[in-house]
Amino acid sequence: MQATQSQQKLYADKRRRPLEFEAGDHVFLRVTLIASIGRALKSRKLTHRFIGSYQIMRKIRPTAYQIALPPHWENLHNFFHVSQLRKYIADPTHVLEEDDVQVREDLAIGVGPVRILDS
Repeated sequence: MQATQSQQKLYADKRRRPLEFEAGDHVFLRVTLIASIGRALKSRKLTHRFIGSYQIMRKIRPTAYQIALPPHWENLHNFFHVSQLRKYIADPTHVLEEDDVQVREDLAIGVGPVRILDS
């Protein structure tokens, strides 16, 4: 039993990497795990998995971080687990275009058709 457990631990540790961020780093935020935003999006297949780039304000614990969110998401809690974050590597040619997502008080997003193709 001990040999099997150690084999599994070696296998898991090869694919696992510790995530550590500092205050001031920029991160992407996972949308699918955020209950209030993920539930509000209608089609999960076509939405982005990560949004942002948001700045880390402070480190609460090694696994919890406070993030500076946009003002229109003031009803969303701004503390996130490290599993919901992905490091943003700065690239001068990368231009971030933020989608204008308006989250209402009932945590729903009003989505209408973009274009009617046929009748």
